[in-house]
Amino acid sequence: MTDALGMIETRSFPAVVEAADAAVKAARVELVSYEKTGGGYTTIVIRGDVAAVKAACDAAQTAAGRVGDVVTVHVIARPHDQVDVIMPLGRTAAPAAPARAKK
Repeated sequence: MTDALGMIETRSFPAVVEAADAAVKAARVELVSYEKTGGGYTTIVIRGDVAAVKAACDAAQTAAGRVGDVVTVHVIARPHDQVDVIMPLGRTAAPAAPARAKK
């Protein structure tokens, strides 16, 4: 079964750092990446079981809201396997075909 995927986007870097800190302290989740998308917007991605990701996102939203602006928070309970193939987001992509030995 696939882990849940949580994303928290803020409009300042200090707010996203606060969100990341609160998320990993609130529940047993893994902080897998962050993405600066320009204009001061930054998103963190967390993975874990569904309940943990929801709890972590709630804590992150509250904490980041005290520091800056929270743009959006979104949880995908069980992303489809093809999502991890195209956008691994903290998980390894599908294994590549084995390399052929040279003769």
